[in-house]
Amino acid sequence: MRSTFTGTAGAYRFTLLAGAACALALPSMAAAQDAVVEEQAELEAPETGNEIIVTATKRAQTLQDTPVAVSVTTAATIEQAQIRDIGDLSSVVPSLRVSTLQSAFATSFSVRGFGTDGNNLGLEPSVAVFVDGVYRSRAISQISDLPNLERVEVLRGPQSTLFGKNASAGVISLVTKRPSFELEGNVEVSYGNYDAIVARGYISGPISETIAASIAGGINKRDGFITNGFNGDDLNDRDRWFTRGELMFDNSDNFSFRLIGDYDEIDEKCCGVVNILPSDRTALIQLLGGQLNAPGTELDDVVFTDVVPFNKVRNWGVSGQADYEFGNLALTSITAYRDTRIRANQDVDFTSASLATGANIGQADIKTFTQELRLASDFDGPLNFLVGGYYFKEDLETNDQILFGDDFRPYANGLIQGASGGALNVNTLEALLGAAPGTFFASGQGFFNSFQQDNEAYSVFGQVDFDVTDRLTVTVGANYTKDKKDVTSTGRTTDAFSQVNLDAPQFAASRNLLLFQGALARTVGQALGLPGSATAAQIQQFAIGNPAAFGQISAGAQAFATANQNNPAANPLGGLRAFQFLPPILNIPNAVEDGRTRDDDVTYLARANYEVTDTLNVYVSYATGFKASSFNLSRDSRPLASDFTQIINQGLGTPNLRPGTRFALPERSTVYELGIKGNWDVASANLTFFKQTLEDFQSNTFVGNSFVLANAGELETKGIEFEGNVRPTDSLTLSLAVTYLDSEYKSFVGSPVGDLSGETVSGVHPLSASFGATWNKRLDNGDRFILRGDFQYEAPVQVVDGLTNFVGVNPDGSADFEAARRAAQPFVREVNNLNASVSYAFAMGLEVSLWARNLLDDRYITTIFPSVTQGTAVSGYPNQPRTYGALLRYKF
Repeated sequence: MRSTFTGTAGAYRFTLLAGAACALALPSMAAAQDAVVEEQAELEAPETGNEIIVTATKRAQTLQDTPVAVSVTTAATIEQAQIRDIGDLSSVVPSLRVSTLQSAFATSFSVRGFGTDGNNLGLEPSVAVFVDGVYRSRAISQISDLPNLERVEVLRGPQSTLFGKNASAGVISLVTKRPSFELEGNVEVSYGNYDAIVARGYISGPISETIAASIAGGINKRDGFITNGFNGDDLNDRDRWFTRGELMFDNSDNFSFRLIGDYDEIDEKCCGVVNILPSDRTALIQLLGGQLNAPGTELDDVVFTDVVPFNKVRNWGVSGQADYEFGNLALTSITAYRDTRIRANQDVDFTSASLATGANIGQADIKTFTQELRLASDFDGPLNFLVGGYYFKEDLETNDQILFGDDFRPYANGLIQGASGGALNVNTLEALLGAAPGTFFASGQGFFNSFQQDNEAYSVFGQVDFDVTDRLTVTVGANYTKDKKDVTSTGRTTDAFSQVNLDAPQFAASRNLLLFQGALARTVGQALGLPGSATAAQIQQFAIGNPAAFGQISAGAQAFATANQNNPAANPLGGLRAFQFLPPILNIPNAVEDGRTRDDDVTYLARANYEVTDTLNVYVSYATGFKASSFNLSRDSRPLASDFTQIINQGLGTPNLRPGTRFALPERSTVYELGIKGNWDVASANLTFFKQTLEDFQSNTFVGNSFVLANAGELETKGIEFEGNVRPTDSLTLSLAVTYLDSEYKSFVGSPVGDLSGETVSGVHPLSASFGATWNKRLDNGDRFILRGDFQYEAPVQVVDGLTNFVGVNPDGSADFEAARRAAQPFVREVNNLNASVSYAFAMGLEVSLWARNLLDDRYITTIFPSVTQGTAVSGYPNQPRTYGALLRYKF
């Protein structure tokens, strides 16, 4: 359902406004021509280098004078490189990595190798995203196409002293273009392979001498590049649109006010999953008629799924920013409300068999209110300051479910037969446990999960700059943050078998029978000199031929069974616990767990910035960051080990309850940096050396049928970052950005694949680089010819630390994690991504372009995970293939 102001009527109004703008533009074309020519001149000398104005420190400064590790992508680069969303930015910002996994909302951002998995809405990002100063609390709220941008700033390292919430690893700040007091606008349309159609429009102009307005809108549609071999559908498509309106009051003296409203929708079939490594259970699925891609075809873009997936996201928000200057002080207030709605469904087993369907987040609603107030000085003297406060209030509700399909009972039957050596099947198991026929693994059974989370936080922050000399500035800053969360859950399961306590007293007779049969078969086998247990026929023959010996063996077997029928360690049904896929959870709050976290922390910044010469700056800094506790809002939300004993002792335990992770402790980060920034007439260069640690990193790992949330003790990354560009001629600009990362788990004892302390962090490329070249040649007639190319390289890296479905058991009964780590070693990711465009821009504002992304059609698997309930099978996500097209743009 769409709101009335954004539905058909809204589209008509946008069309009418755009048409009116064009009509107004025609008679004033001659007057506007000077502005176009002026803009063309700016484009001939595009905003590159350290003269770009940024607001990374919440003050407008040139990049050269900003003593922070920040990468800036300008509007010109965004246009020419066909960057549509944040995911495309990684091709020009090597320290940034963007990943989209099982669904559109599972997008995650990482900077310098640090980032939070997006599969659990309880986990807020470690890389905070701001749009015009407004915090977006989840990545899903800003994965749609980028609005009319002025620039994108990626701040690397913790930024908690100036940003109100969750900037422990970095910040992505999107700065849009303000409304203009001169009529201007642009419209563009692009068509490419996979029937890709992108259309965008923007218009801005004055309403009065003090009020200006702008409105923008766009659509982005594309067929999917993955084919579902089961029904012929396209997957991994694009179907999204946005609209954005803005009013600005500016009295041209000391007060301005900016009101922004935006709305966007996504309705896509994401995301295709391929089988990379089959298992014996894969063969069982195929015996049941299920299909999946053949080994070695994972990059052929064909998958098999019986579920038509959908990802529907609706975002809208409104914000107001007031800026008031009085004397040498400036007061800024930013107030915002945002609303995000998610609806999704997908396959669970990622095969065409009707095993299970559901979504990690079936539906979610997130309502967020934020308020920031800050005061900044601009004194002539040596001392200046910035102080502020931030308030955050969010109400989150998320629901998910998993349902068994028609094929799950026969699939489970095959699993049980294999695990019991053919002694049991589903029917005999039901009889053995006293369940009615058809009770276990029935179609429609499943798990239904629901969480409500209220999050309230506030912070006060400040920084002081002191000019020790004309060239040396010392900065100190601090931020106090208090964060509180209250969570209520109402999860329930209808999976009958998962609710059975296989150690329960009422099943003693059944366990006795199985123990007796097993002991009898083993002992008879030994008597016959067999390498294993005797079969039923061999036992019968032995009993006939050796009645006395058989009587003794039978009596011994019965004595063993009677002695161990209530011993959980000897439970013959214990091997079936692995097939209790959806056990009940203990909801919160309860008598032991209050479902609350209360965190507070003080973060610090100390920095010295020295202007060596007029063209060379050096800075050193120490900073800390903080991210509050995160609740595990998933079906694997389980009591912490510290609470588990008390829960059991008080009789609160649900069937098959086990300890797990209810929430993760706060993250705390620390960074030491040495930065050198140089800016000359034809070149600029920025070099950063850093050592960054993250304590209690909130790790979220998929283990085959659920996610395990755990705090990694400490991660450390040491690295070097370089960004530079040179303009050897007025027409040619060359750029290079390189990031070297040496990452290590300093301490991660409790990872799902064992103790990783001292190991290299998987998925973090040791070397990433982006090479860019732009040739922007002005012709004699005033037209321009533009060639642009950029190449993104990421050195080979192991994709995951280990595969939990390969965890074995040592002879002493302990877990064998080495097998899980060895199994992951062959899976390596390397990126070689070439993007290019060629444009011809007419002096009158028309521009024609041909473009291509991933021109080399470099294909790889972005990440892997244990296939759901399929033993040692492995699945993964393929990257996007080559895309190309043509674009027509008109600016006035």
